[in-house]
Formats: sequence, structure tokens, C-alpha cells
Amino acid sequence: MDPLYSAQLLDHFQNPRHAGVLPAPAITVTTENPACGDILQLSARIENGVIVEAGFQVRGCTAAIAAGSALAEWLTGRPAAGLDTAPVAELIEKELGGLPPASRHAAALAADAARALARAIAGRPS
Repeated sequence: MDPLYSAQLLDHFQNPRHAGVLPAPAITVTTENPACGDILQLSARIENGVIVEAGFQVRGCTAAIAAGSALAEWLTGRPAAGLDTAPVAELIEKELGGLPPASRHAAALAADAARALARAIAGRPS
């Protein structure tokens, strides 16, 4: 096992949950970390104000892929309201069993995607 990453992070990386972008009428957003080049595409299908299905696709490092998986898993079944104020970066980092300092950008990317999704749900420009 790589001592850099926790067992939880490696599990999300090796066995990603909710991988893939959902077809319309799902809402899809894309966020990018310009410093490292990681790109996260996040999609969600919403019914009656609840995210009933979420999907993700990442081009990036191990931590970014794991964060996308953890984010899609966390979003599924959650109310769409409040995404823009949820402490997503902290929640994702906790779900992944912590992140080394050099990989914390992955949790920030997930938080950015959640905020972009909240804006898209509300009909505001990202």
C-alpha cells in the first residue's frame, strides 16, 4: 500500500463509485484546477429537490479521481438545496481518510464542482 494515501482513498481510486457522466436531462458542470490541470465533470439527476443520481468523470491525479468518486457518492440521495454552503472540501477529505498537503487540491476541486452544480441547479451562470 502507498503510505501517501489512506486505504479509503485508494479504495475510491481503484473502485470508483458512480463513474461516468449522466445523460440529459441531468445537469452537468465542469471544474478545473488551473494549477495542476485536474478536470472534474460532475452530473446530477434531480427529482423533487433531491439528487437521485450523480456521476463524475475526472482527468487528473489519484486523489482527484478518488475525490470525484467520494463526491458523487456523497451527493446521491442528498437535497439539492444547500450545496453551495456545505463544507464539501472537509467532508470529502474526511471520507477519503485524509489527504496529504500536496493532494488537498483534490478536495477543493470537489467543492468547486459542488458549488458549480448548486449554481446550475439554481439557474445561475457558473
